[in-house]
Amino acid sequence: MKIAITGGTGFVGTRLIEKLKNEGHSIVLFTRNAEKARRSFSNIEIIPYKITESGDWQKAISGCDAVVNLAGEPIAERWTSEYKKAILESRQIGTRKVVEAIEKANPRPSVLISASAIGYYGTSETKTFDESSVSGNDFLAEVCQKWEQEAEKVKQYRVRLVIPRIGIVLGNGGALGKMLPVFKLFAGGPIGTGRQWFSWIHREDLVNFIIEAIKRPEIAGTYNLTAPNPVKMTEFSKVLGEVLNRPSWLPVPGIALEVMLGEGSKVVLEGQQVLPKATQNIGFKYQYPNLKSALQEIIT
Repeated sequence: MKIAITGGTGFVGTRLIEKLKNEGHSIVLFTRNAEKARRSFSNIEIIPYKITESGDWQKAISGCDAVVNLAGEPIAERWTSEYKKAILESRQIGTRKVVEAIEKANPRPSVLISASAIGYYGTSETKTFDESSVSGNDFLAEVCQKWEQEAEKVKQYRVRLVIPRIGIVLGNGGALGKMLPVFKLFAGGPIGTGRQWFSWIHREDLVNFIIEAIKRPEIAGTYNLTAPNPVKMTEFSKVLGEVLNRPSWLPVPGIALEVMLGEGSKVVLEGQQVLPKATQNIGFKYQYPNLKSALQEIIT
């Protein structure tokens, strides 16, 4: 198959491209940083683009079998009002431009996999969320709603739409890469109160789901991409301490992350318990359903 990807130089996209290439698919990568992409990948088509602008890049969607839309400014950074605008626009307008390209394409791709996030549900220490739950009302929930609304428009062109609402992705780098130095500095205690939920997924499971969703025409709609066993932050810290073979006793003050990330620390300091009900209903098999095996694979 010929597969177009945005956001392919990120933490998830790089592994996705690697696996798709190994399966023999041809890749068209839209990127804001063509130099970085050329250093990272060989034997793929690299097309520079501006994420929020229409342009010649859109013509390259014609003839692709599938589009995977992962692009968006990283969330776990310091949020200024300017950066919050970039978080929203890179997703809302970025997705609008992808759908615009699909509308113009001839022939059109048969499927769009357009990422969203579990931030859609807002945060809570007590509620449980599945794909049927209503959205929250904080900044990230608003971003996810607008992001998904743009993707939904593709259905009028008879293109199958899959929206994975992605949890905290664990792998070598990503959120875990940011948390480990802080965790080690404070002898590995829970980050913040420890009561917040941590709905995670191993990067390999996320990538496997995206590939399965491309291939299986019956997969359509919204799916929570979290492991079936979310944990509270105290449990996450305990398991991480065991895997690192170091004690987990001194809580990491929320202020330590707030100093690093400002408002962006919300992602880790406030969580939500998200269950992948629809994902399990389609028979998706997790390689890493439990936290300990996931962390062991990443760290050891």
